Amino acid sequence: MSIIAERLSAIKPSPTIAVTTKANEMKAAGMDVIGLGAGEPDFDTPDHIKAAAKVAIDKGFTKYTPAPGIVALRQAICAKLKRDNGLTYTPDQIQVACGGKQSIYNAMAATLNPGDEVIIPAPYWVSYPDITLLCGGVPVPVLGKEETGFKVTPEDIEKAITPKTKWLILNSPSNPSGAAYTEAELKAIGVMLLKHPHVWVMTDDMYEFIVYDGFKFTTIAQVVPELYPRTLTLNGLSKAYAMTGWRVGYAAGALDVIKAMNKVQSQSSTHTASISQHAAVEALNGSHDFLPERNAAFKARRDAVVKLLNEIPGISCRTPEGAFYVYPSCAGCIGKKTPDGVLIADDNVFIAQLLEKTGVAAVQGTAFGLSPYFRISYATSMENLVEACSRIGKFCAGLS
Repeated sequence: MSIIAERLSAIKPSPTIAVTTKANEMKAAGMDVIGLGAGEPDFDTPDHIKAAAKVAIDKGFTKYTPAPGIVALRQAICAKLKRDNGLTYTPDQIQVACGGKQSIYNAMAATLNPGDEVIIPAPYWVSYPDITLLCGGVPVPVLGKEETGFKVTPEDIEKAITPKTKWLILNSPSNPSGAAYTEAELKAIGVMLLKHPHVWVMTDDMYEFIVYDGFKFTTIAQVVPELYPRTLTLNGLSKAYAMTGWRVGYAAGALDVIKAMNKVQSQSSTHTASISQHAAVEALNGSHDFLPERNAAFKARRDAVVKLLNEIPGISCRTPEGAFYVYPSCAGCIGKKTPDGVLIADDNVFIAQLLEKTGVAAVQGTAFGLSPYFRISYATSMENLVEACSRIGKFCAGLS
């Protein structure tokens, strides 16, 4: 009898972490690899945030904190949600966790009973289904279509609702597609959900500040206030603030849900690192002057990558509204063979061969629940992106 828990057989390691690990191993072996797999800004954490962490260390803020997070940080989160989203919360309605991923895990562990269903629009962030499974729930994918910008409609969602549905996860702007829901689109979804009072909404707003072309970000509890009591608003500091390694995510929601999440966290990580919490206070309360310049750089990269990919035979790529990913189709390459006779049967083979033959590491669409696509992170230098697109173009041109 194996000592490993049976529930782990239903889940898999994170594919995005796996491809980044593989790329790093190839680089260590001396191979010329361009890694486009990681969802991590290449910018450094802003100096004023790093300075706040150093002050915290010097002042001895190195002890245990309350499980939900220090009061100053929860107050800063409340102020941010009011300032940016028009949402009113009290500090006891806030939980700080070790990144957005732990916020999702805490919520699922605290609320899912065996067999509860979670509606997850696809393409989706790779961890949503696996966290659901790990907590005894049933992921219910709802496919977005490229022609609708990879977004799902109220009708799509409503067809998937059953008496067992507990959560709908909304991620906008999206990882992996960069698609972002407009205020009108969110309102339509919210109005539909009012007819189904047993369905709660988990909204992942991690890429809130990374939007382009004048797009106006909104979140569903802001657009449909009637949903506020059954919405868990998730966000964090990883992406816009370039604080991935600091591990600071947060959740805002109903008091009983947050209390249950605190119970889960108190028996796992206990709390986010004290130093990271003090840095996060400065991040939320301090200057955001760095954002426009960084977004301008992301937009320039996005525009270049979309243009270059659309010039490649067999590849097509829509222009995303936000985040720092593109989600191109490789449908025109499926069924072809490489010069050494390998059949490109699907996006898994496409990505594996792309890495082996060209040293470009991206992530296959099957990891995100929608094929035949692949995800490219353009959170790297323009030089890397241009070279990567050139290699992809040569690879596709060599297929027959």
